[in-house]
Amino acid sequence: IERFAAAAHAHGVPLIVDNTFPTPINCRPFEWGADIVTHSTTKYMDGHGAAVGGAIVDSGNFDWMAHADKFPGLTTPDETYHGVTYAEKFGQGGAFITKATAQLMRDFGCIQSPQNAFLLNLGLESLHVRVPQHCKNGQAMAEFLSNHPAVRFVRYPGLPGDTCYDLAQKYLPNGSCGVVSFGFTGGRAAAEQFMKSLKIAQIATHVADARTCCLHPANATHRQMNDAELEACGIAPDMVRLSCGIESTEDLIADVEQALASL
Repeated sequence: IERFAAAAHAHGVPLIVDNTFPTPINCRPFEWGADIVTHSTTKYMDGHGAAVGGAIVDSGNFDWMAHADKFPGLTTPDETYHGVTYAEKFGQGGAFITKATAQLMRDFGCIQSPQNAFLLNLGLESLHVRVPQHCKNGQAMAEFLSNHPAVRFVRYPGLPGDTCYDLAQKYLPNGSCGVVSFGFTGGRAAAEQFMKSLKIAQIATHVADARTCCLHPANATHRQMNDAELEACGIAPDMVRLSCGIESTEDLIADVEQALASL
């Protein structure tokens, strides 16, 4: 993160990091040089698929006036809001987030309803308890899958040998999340059979929920693409994304094991 932060700052722009999957429980990008952090609160922060939402967190560390020519929306008067110049009126610590909440949300909407905010706050109360269980299940699942003959590959940053393992040890020493991606030695047909055989996992495009959710992109989110097009955009036709919930680790592995036995 600090490498990208240095590159961004050398060009006079802030580094924005999406921290949805690790959550602040496992990663705090500000400590590594990021300027702004975003979250889809629909995921782990809500934790129950109850409400759609998002969050922007501004560190207040980026000096907008030092790069005024790049950010006229913050460093020149906003005639739609009484001619205020955000970077002058609210300073380095409040310019961006004030513009986001005062002017951008006024123009584009995306303001949570009180009920959605209430549901999010309920989820946040248990976030620190849920995240370790998601990580425990994700790690155990990745290790199980990596040793199964029906599985062609496994992608999980906590798995030794993964291309992101060393980075995960640095930035995510307490775990990453519950999302594991893997493919099958039997190809696309095996992935389809696997999905049909699951009993606990819910077939859904959703991720980062208290319940385990499973997705086969080739037959869902990316079904408009043929196999060649899928490969070209980095999605193997046989790839499945399993978002491990907070159920019993043993139960989840048993469900996946019986589904693999059906191949």
